[in-house]
Amino acid sequence: MAEIARPETAAPQIQPPSEKSTTFWSRLGQLFIRQREGSILVVAILLLIYFGISSSDFITLQNLRVISQYLSATSIIAVGEVFLLICGEIDLSVGSMFALAPFIVYFVNQAGIPLWLSIIVALLASLALGAFNGFVTITFKIPSLISTLGTQFLLIGITLTISGGEPVIPPHVGSLNQIMGAGPYSELIWAILIAIFFQVVLSFTRWGMHTFATGGNLLGASEAGVNVNRIKMINFMLAATLAGLAGIMEGFRIDSFDPGAGGTTIMFNAVAGAVIGGTALMGGVGTVIGAFLGVLALSILNDGFTLLGVSAYTYDIILGLAILVAMILNLRLSAWREGRS
Repeated sequence: MAEIARPETAAPQIQPPSEKSTTFWSRLGQLFIRQREGSILVVAILLLIYFGISSSDFITLQNLRVISQYLSATSIIAVGEVFLLICGEIDLSVGSMFALAPFIVYFVNQAGIPLWLSIIVALLASLALGAFNGFVTITFKIPSLISTLGTQFLLIGITLTISGGEPVIPPHVGSLNQIMGAGPYSELIWAILIAIFFQVVLSFTRWGMHTFATGGNLLGASEAGVNVNRIKMINFMLAATLAGLAGIMEGFRIDSFDPGAGGTTIMFNAVAGAVIGGTALMGGVGTVIGAFLGVLALSILNDGFTLLGVSAYTYDIILGLAILVAMILNLRLSAWREGRS
């Protein structure tokens, strides 16, 4: 009996490692899928490896700085778009706000106001224009796609009118310019800090929770006591203010306030980065860190194609496909998560 018992006790000794190994990889895979940022992080790393192998100029300090410059302004705008997209709205005017805010700084400063105060005035003006977007959208129940499209052209007209269509040299006041974007990595530092701060806000505050609730189930959130109109208004104001901040910092970085800066290109790149990073266009889902990584992947892709001499048209094709694939994956993974919960 003892000899018969030995094989029976031996068999379990061989089996558990396989079961534990399978369980480990299964849990790792499930954890990876649950984290919306996981897939885009892997894509960004693979792109870094691919372009690093393909071009000797890619992994250089100078080129990494170029990537960070593209990443910084776009990712700051993407943060505001994430909050709006999650609550079921969008702002198409952020690119125009990006161009207008630096000129507000310039003309207020020319009136004799200190530069630091001119920057605050420009940010407050951006906030007010965001409130205007929210007011029109909420009060008149106009889809934000339409209301902010109108604001986009309005702001473009204002910028071209006050600037005469000509760029200007930003004011120079000691270290303030360095802090506000002229420093080698100051804009990137701002972008990282903003992304971390607002991810914490989105994940651990009532504002973030109500933003998700508003986009996930507008009627249910309203009946549960969430002031959905106030949440949308705040997020419109946030998006416009961050767009204005990004425009000011970018102007200081390149030492020029250009009325042709921003526009639809930076706006669509910010939205694309948010969507690729896991934010759903239909609302209720998204992360700031995912949007940051999405913009990072686009930055790497754009820079890598430039170094390899690939046509910009090809980049647009890949960007379009990436958005479509991201949307399909978001829907599939959301269904999978709901089925697992």
